[in-house]
Amino acid sequence: MSLIKWEPLNDIEAMVDRAFSWPSLRLGNAMPLGEWGPRVDIFECDGTYQFVADIPGMAREDVSVKLSGDMLTIQGERKRESEETKPHFHRVERSYGSFSRSFSLPDDADLHAINAHCENGELTISIAKKAGAPSADAVTVPVD
Repeated sequence: MSLIKWEPLNDIEAMVDRAFSWPSLRLGNAMPLGEWGPRVDIFECDGTYQFVADIPGMAREDVSVKLSGDMLTIQGERKRESEETKPHFHRVERSYGSFSRSFSLPDDADLHAINAHCENGELTISIAKKAGAPSADAVTVPVD
């Protein structure tokens, strides 16, 4: 039998996600608390879905973006710089290592119109909405 450390903040985060999450963009694989992975903002702008991930100190060669079915996956590895002389660390707070974040895309995402751009420590992924897709704007429907 293996023991799993209980992280109460994971439970709170899951409750908030269930209560206030955007149902059409679900988090595919939740990132356990304390593991390294970029934080990602997801929003709609000018007929596209935008994913903006913080990847400070990483080069575009260290990051890959993959689309499989309706699942968008961002993977990469932040490597610790190794020097000839080993410094004496007093505190290490930055995270290093491999990460993978996956997101389920909504039905109106055009999987053939995707663009990724990396600059100044941010990875921006734009996915166009399919033509003729229903608008996310509220529409008032008259009641007879």
